[in-house]
Amino acid sequence: MGTACILDAVLHHQHSRGAGRSGAVTDRILQNPKDFAQLFAPFFGMNIANQFQELLTQHLLIAADLVNAAKNGETEKADIARQKWYQNADEIARFLSSIQPCWSEARWKEMLYSHLQMTEQEAVLRLQGNYAADIEAFNAIENEALQMANYMFCGFLHSRVPRHRPCF
Repeated sequence: MGTACILDAVLHHQHSRGAGRSGAVTDRILQNPKDFAQLFAPFFGMNIANQFQELLTQHLLIAADLVNAAKNGETEKADIARQKWYQNADEIARFLSSIQPCWSEARWKEMLYSHLQMTEQEAVLRLQGNYAADIEAFNAIENEALQMANYMFCGFLHSRVPRHRPCF
């Protein structure tokens, strides 16, 4: 849900660290990758945890760049940010599948790409002031985030209890 909060900070406030509510929201959201690193460390070690933290931090910063560019009507910058966002998703999927064999790179890509598409659509809806549809989109994103969390948990479980079958 961190990306959705970054969207809120960018769409409704000035995006700069330390600038009022936006800075506080951004600072809190950028804590999420650190929280994930703490979760990853006992299962995969600090090196892997730090690598994931960096990938997730980039995910959030690229999202902010994309929304800022779209909000300012800078189509070329938005296209470049979108391309970086999908490249980052590819890197995350590749990374996760490399550290846990039960995690499928293709499955992570599928979930991450869907997440990016829905998140960008939510930003568009919010920019258009279509708040009812924005809420529906947020609910879909939340549901997908829970599915991703379940898939991730399965990998954590498999790291402690080896099995020969992939996570659902």
